[in-house]
Amino acid sequence: MANIKQQKKRIKTNEKARIRNVSYKSKLRTAMKAVRVAVEKNDIETAKAKLTNAFSIIDRAVSKGIVHKATAAREKSNLQRLINKAAK
Repeated sequence: MANIKQQKKRIKTNEKARIRNVSYKSKLRTAMKAVRVAVEKNDIETAKAKLTNAFSIIDRAVSKGIVHKATAAREKSNLQRLINKAAK
């Protein structure tokens, strides 16, 4: 445990940020999974609707600094490719 007052404050704020980030990443994974499940069920219309939601969540995660922009681009590309492949 830190002895310096400012460091004690930083420990608290870091923990709050960590909890917020974990929560957001979980939301992100859930949105991506919803797209994959819809594709597996061959429900392309639902998958496209969920894809729009997933893209929005991914973009927000990038803007908040939770996910790197290259990681977000890769995930978005993979989801889009999955839907395009299923739509054929």
